[in-house]
Amino acid sequence: MELLWRAERRNTLITWPDAVNERLDQLVAAGITAGENINRSHLLAALVANADLSPEFVAGIMRDYRALNSDALDKGNRSAAKQWPPVRRPGPRRDSLRGKTGGA
Repeated sequence: MELLWRAERRNTLITWPDAVNERLDQLVAAGITAGENINRSHLLAALVANADLSPEFVAGIMRDYRALNSDALDKGNRSAAKQWPPVRRPGPRRDSLRGKTGGA
C-alpha cells in the first residue's frame, strides 16, 4: 500500500491574490514552528485531501472566500509573520535576478 503523499505527482498552475500566497507561507511557517517537515506543495495537498466533499461545504467556503476583505488578510499575514520564521521559497529570489538581467 502506497502512502498518498508519496504517490505519483502532477504539476498544477495556480494563480491567486498575493495575500493568499503570503497566507500559504504563513501556514507553512506555522507547521515548521510545530516541528513538521513541511512545504507548500505538501500543505496544499493535505488541505485538499482532507476537505469535505459535500456541496454545502464547498459552497460555504467559496462564499466565505468571496466575502474576505484583502486588508484583513494582509493584517493577519503581517501579524503571523512576526511570530514565525520566514519561509524560503524554492528557486532564485527576485532581487537576485535583477543583476543578471540588467534590470533596475
